[in-house]
Amino acid sequence: MSRIDANVYLGLVHHPIYNKNGEKITTTVTNLDLHDISRAAKTYDINKYFVINHLESQQALVKRMQNYWTSGFGSDYNENRQEAFSVLNIEDTLDDVLKAIKNETGKEAILVATDAREFPNQKSYSKMRDLIYSSDRPYLLIFGTGWGLTEETLDRCDYMLNPIYGRGEFNHLSVRSAASIILDRLLSSPWWEE
Repeated sequence: MSRIDANVYLGLVHHPIYNKNGEKITTTVTNLDLHDISRAAKTYDINKYFVINHLESQQALVKRMQNYWTSGFGSDYNENRQEAFSVLNIEDTLDDVLKAIKNETGKEAILVATDAREFPNQKSYSKMRDLIYSSDRPYLLIFGTGWGLTEETLDRCDYMLNPIYGRGEFNHLSVRSAASIILDRLLSSPWWEE
């Protein structure tokens, strides 16, 4: 498989997020999101996977889990998990993530949101793929938890990706599943040309 050159970061937003009543809240970090998205991020050669949550208790949970799998017994027990968790980072806010990317690359990141709803400024996966590969700027793909990213967050984005549609009417994927599908659509080797 040929390696596809792209400068991509991933962010999982826990605050601000909508709950099912449309209120702005902070969602809880889940074990599965940390493990599964880290594994997908490492598989698709993402620069960094940022968990965005300002609560100290949640940050401590992420750091404790990351430390377990990257040092001591956890790293000896499962070396693959250690490698996957090497891309995981935690930041308070989306602004902190954008600043970290600029400090690392020297360039402003292009912000791309994902959502199950439709928006006027959406891009298809093939068009976004072309943009990513033709740009010298980093891209930050952000995913929401809870009931989705707030309007204020979406308004900051340069692009929105089309929703993921399956064959059926049901459209409520876990964020872990959505992240894996989107990373594959944007960053996989072009298997359809083989």
